[in-house]
Amino acid sequence: MNKSKARVLIGTSFEEKSWRDVEVGDILRIQNKEALPADVVIISSSEPEGMCYIETSNLDGETNLKVKQALPETAKFLTPADLADLRGHMKTELPNDSLYTFEATLVSEGGKIGYRELPLDPTQVLLRGAILRNTDWIYAVAVFTGHETKLMRNATAAPIKRTSVEKTTNRQIIFLFLILILLAVMSALGSQIMTSRNRSQLSYLYLPDGEGAKTFVKNILTFIILYNNLIPISLIVTMEIVKFQQAQLINADMDMYDEGSDTAALARTSSLVEELGQVEYIFSDKTGTLTCNIMEFRQCSIGGVMYSDVVEASKRARIVDGEVVGQYDIAQLKDHIANSERGPMLFEFFQLLATCHTVIPERQESAEGGIEYQASSPDEGALVKGAALADFVFHTRKPRSIAVNIMGVDREYEVLNINEFNSTRKRMSALL
Repeated sequence: MNKSKARVLIGTSFEEKSWRDVEVGDILRIQNKEALPADVVIISSSEPEGMCYIETSNLDGETNLKVKQALPETAKFLTPADLADLRGHMKTELPNDSLYTFEATLVSEGGKIGYRELPLDPTQVLLRGAILRNTDWIYAVAVFTGHETKLMRNATAAPIKRTSVEKTTNRQIIFLFLILILLAVMSALGSQIMTSRNRSQLSYLYLPDGEGAKTFVKNILTFIILYNNLIPISLIVTMEIVKFQQAQLINADMDMYDEGSDTAALARTSSLVEELGQVEYIFSDKTGTLTCNIMEFRQCSIGGVMYSDVVEASKRARIVDGEVVGQYDIAQLKDHIANSERGPMLFEFFQLLATCHTVIPERQESAEGGIEYQASSPDEGALVKGAALADFVFHTRKPRSIAVNIMGVDREYEVLNINEFNSTRKRMSALL
């Protein structure tokens, strides 16, 4: 990983360096879908107003994209010549392991910015391990490298996991080894006593005088070798062979085969069978940890009238005693928006679905409609996709505005503020 190449500004051009050679203060150019070699502060990007998107799955496990934005004062530096004109230094906090906090000040000492002090916050910081997405390129300055990066500060040695069978086997082998030592000492002591008492009758043996202690130690080692069969060395090998065969049974289990992705179960460790056998309780922090958590927009109720993506013949809408009973499909929904007296209510409903969110659109030809929505939660993405079914297509997000194509007409909404979800309000809201 440290031998990967990064583009570093030297003079007025970028040259490739290994990650391990990147130093604090270097100005880097990072391309789309590249990993960040260090903790950096973004200077500018190919997007308007210095905005960029990153994926932090290597840091916090979340695959949704996050928005970062350069300072307005530096977002205009778009060429290597502009970057070479930067003058100044940066005052930052000491290296720490907090992924979500950052305090620093950019001190400009002339150049296009002038003599100013610009405060920095986590919005401008991109951490090592993150991957640049949906952005052609960014320019950024390295602030922490190597073991001082937040990723490395959070890295800990993997704990050694032993199953109960291994622990029991280890204890028994240690117990047998102590018995072996005891037997060897007792046998050596008996040999020493017998030799000293019958020395006159053992003239045919070469027994030097005055080396009793040395001979005693040699006898202990000799008896350890003689009694070594007491330690079942082959037991460990046999256990590993059995566990390997049990892991192969897991790999061949058709009950754990997924036809949709053509994926079979894969036991990555031979001790998996023992570990699964010890599970008593499963604690899950949220829905989706143990399930696919795939959500789709299927139905909605607007003003007491049901609309569905697929309507069975027996459930089609009809008028009974002046009231609508049953469900309308999406095609009828579009007609009601344009021609029904409920049109304004329907329009407002889907307008809210298409605008009140934090979803980030990603252009992909393979995706339906050419847009893949990156959402912080599956339900938020499903609602935006549901609005797209009714021709309320959200397609562009900027730092202070969003653009929605409503039935063929592009509309731009100014985003005044996004109130993020919290446990007190139990909701998120957007002010447009």
